Amino acid sequence: MNQQDFDFLKELVAAPSPSGYEQPAQRRLRAEMQGVADEIRTDLMGNVIARIRGEKENATKVMLAGHCDEIGFIVQYIDDNGFIYFQPIGGIDPHIVPGQRVTIHAGQGPILGVVGKKPIHLMESKDRETVVKFKNQFIDIGAAGKEEAAGLVAIGDPITFAVALERLQGDRLTSRAFDDKMGAFVVAQVLKEVRRRGSCEVDLYGVFTVQEEIGLRGAKTSAYGIAPDIGIAIDVSFATDCPEIEKKELGEIKLGQGPILSRGANINPRLFQLLTETARDQEIPFQVEAAARATGTDANVIQVNRDGVAAALVSVPLRYMHTPVEVLSEADLDATVRLLTELLYRIGGREEFIPN
Repeated sequence: MNQQDFDFLKELVAAPSPSGYEQPAQRRLRAEMQGVADEIRTDLMGNVIARIRGEKENATKVMLAGHCDEIGFIVQYIDDNGFIYFQPIGGIDPHIVPGQRVTIHAGQGPILGVVGKKPIHLMESKDRETVVKFKNQFIDIGAAGKEEAAGLVAIGDPITFAVALERLQGDRLTSRAFDDKMGAFVVAQVLKEVRRRGSCEVDLYGVFTVQEEIGLRGAKTSAYGIAPDIGIAIDVSFATDCPEIEKKELGEIKLGQGPILSRGANINPRLFQLLTETARDQEIPFQVEAAARATGTDANVIQVNRDGVAAALVSVPLRYMHTPVEVLSEADLDATVRLLTELLYRIGGREEFIPN
C-alpha cells in the first residue's frame, strides 16, 4: 500500500459513520470515486453506488458491497448535572466502554467526552463481578449543568470512540471501524484498479452500503435496485490466532495469510470455485471459512434478492472485532484487492454460475 492509499484509508476510518449517520464517510468515498467511476449516485437509503460500465451490451452485472457504517452510540438523555446518557448502535460489549474517550458529533462540531461509571472503590463486591449496564454509564463533557450540555449536544447526536488509525509492529494496523471501513476501502481500490487496467467486460457496481450493523438494510435495498447477477460482500471475519479463541468452533484463521473465502449455503459454489482458482493461478494466499448457514453479512441479503444472486463473501481477518482497537494486516488488504480485481477479468456469462 502506497502512502496515498494509506492516507485514504486513514481519512475514511476517521470519518464518523455510525449506522444511520454515514454521510461523512460517504462524502469521502464519493470524492475518491470522482474520475474513477462512469457514474456515481446516492440512493434514498444513503448507499453510494459507483458504476464502471461493461464494454459489451447486456454484460454480466457484478455488485461489490462494502458497508461503510460502524458501531457507535446515540445520545439518549441529558441529566440536570450535564451528564449524557446513551444507547449503543450495533453490537458493542459494555465491558469495554467505561473509561473510553468518545466524540459526540454534534451539529456545531465534534465534542470530546469521557465515559464514566461509579468507581470500583464504591461498588459492592458482588457488583464488581458483573457487567456495568449501559444505563449505568454516562458521558462527561465537562459541562457545568444541563443547560450548558444541551447547548452543545442534542438528543439523537451520534457518538464514536475517539481513536484513529495507527501502525503497530510489522504490517499490523489498529483502529476503530475497520469493520467495515476496510471493506469500503477495498471496493474503492478495486474500482480504481479496474479503471487503470481497463477492458473489463462486466458491468461493475461498487456499492458502499449503509446500516449493515443494524440489519443489512442498505445492501437489501441497493441489491434490489441494481439487480446484480453476481454479488460479493467484502467484510471482516474473526482471526483465531490470538488467545481465548476456540478454533474448533471458528476454524483456523490467521492475520497475514490472505483473505478469507466463505464456503457454505450463503455462497454460490461455482463462484467460490472461480475465486479459489483465481487465487491459486495468481499465487494469492487465501483461507477458507465454513459458513453452515446464512452469514451475518451483506452477502446474506444479496443472495436472496429478487430471483436469486450468485453470492460470495470475501473477508479480511480481524482481531478484537467491535472494539476501538481492531487489528488487521496490511498485506491482507492488498491481497484482497488483487484477488477481486483478477476475478472480475475472469467472469463470463451469468449462466456459468448456475449450480449443477
